[in-house]
Amino acid sequence: MIKKTIKRFENELYVLFRIMIGLLFVEHGMQKVLGLLGGTAQAPMTFMWFIGVLELVGGTFIALGLYTRLASLVNGIVMIGAFFKAHFNPANGLEGIVPVMNRGELALVYLACFIVITAYGSGKCGLEKKLFKKETF
Repeated sequence: MIKKTIKRFENELYVLFRIMIGLLFVEHGMQKVLGLLGGTAQAPMTFMWFIGVLELVGGTFIALGLYTRLASLVNGIVMIGAFFKAHFNPANGLEGIVPVMNRGELALVYLACFIVITAYGSGKCGLEKKLFKKETF
């Protein structure tokens, strides 16, 4: 029964997944670029500010289904960098290696999501397909 229901709504569920991940990622960009949602705005033109712009623009594109594969690929690479730059540190022993202990699990969850989104693109409902009649990337 569950399998039948999920199969019936798999396209809608994937689009919901893509939109949710995109909007959640936008929030991280808003923290870095605009200083909203409990974040601290980074100085314009700094490395972290550019990362925030990638999160803000990439998350928006993912949510809208516009250049979805490209946006998720770029932000997946950003998450790899975030994990290894900010979280992974073998010098700290087990705490530096285990994601839940070094607080790197969110970067890895986003990476997993971006891998799925890169593979599946915008799904049945996306702005890119409406504008160009196909996914261009």
